[in-house]
Amino acid sequence: MKTFNTNTENKEEWLTPPYILEALGGFDLDPCAPEFRPWDMAKVHYCKEQDGLSQKWFGRVWCNPPYGRQTFDWLKRLAEHKNGIALIFARTETKGFHSEVWRKAHSVFFFLGRLKFHYPDGAQGDCANAPSCLVAYNADNTDAIKKSGLNGKLIIL
Repeated sequence: MKTFNTNTENKEEWLTPPYILEALGGFDLDPCAPEFRPWDMAKVHYCKEQDGLSQKWFGRVWCNPPYGRQTFDWLKRLAEHKNGIALIFARTETKGFHSEVWRKAHSVFFFLGRLKFHYPDGAQGDCANAPSCLVAYNADNTDAIKKSGLNGKLIIL
């Protein structure tokens, strides 16, 4: 069965819309990138086979993690790294959101409307089945969101 969390190939690979990456400026590392991608999310990418959670993180990190229970493992690591932005579903009531976002992030940006993510081949998908947000870990990344021109509401924590 195809859901937003699994695309037509039953993989949890949904690509960030390129306009979001362009609006936020360049990133040094994407630790959870798809192996094959039509555009770069950062200068350096770790794929699933490289186990980005166990690799060394550096610089400004972009993190569009696999969705599901493991999402907050990635946010925990990003909070420890203290320099980056994550794109996740706005599941504000969950234990993970409370522990890794509300308690540790510098800000949260809630998008106006639902995002349309892209398939691994670059084709745009339908609207996501949940609202999305950007989670910034440090003031510089909050400033990047402020200057991005993206539509939504920024809340500084």
